[in-house]
Amino acid sequence: MESIGTLLVLTTGAVEKVDEFIKDHGGADTTGLRVAVLPGGCSGFQYGLNVEDAPESDDEILDISGVRIFVDPFSAQYLDGIEIDYVSSMMGSGFTFSNPNATGGCGCGSSFTA
Repeated sequence: MESIGTLLVLTTGAVEKVDEFIKDHGGADTTGLRVAVLPGGCSGFQYGLNVEDAPESDDEILDISGVRIFVDPFSAQYLDGIEIDYVSSMMGSGFTFSNPNATGGCGCGSSFTA
């Protein structure tokens, strides 16, 4: 499997928010953000983000702007080239995903087809 280390991007806003979440979680040296692609959602796949204490044994571990990212082998194939941002607006705030691998999506903005 090709490494995705240089192809997954976290914007400055996403890094700041993830750092905040990790500090709230306890901020241990092994703590990181799991970026996952899960079956489900209205288009077939959905994104998952979760702060976890440590990686799983088969995870690829990335360091992006000082943030440890954990990616499982299944998810890695869908995350090449993805950009994760954190946006705030009058309509709400949250993480957004720009995925060049997606061949379709839906109105919810959190699921995609590949």
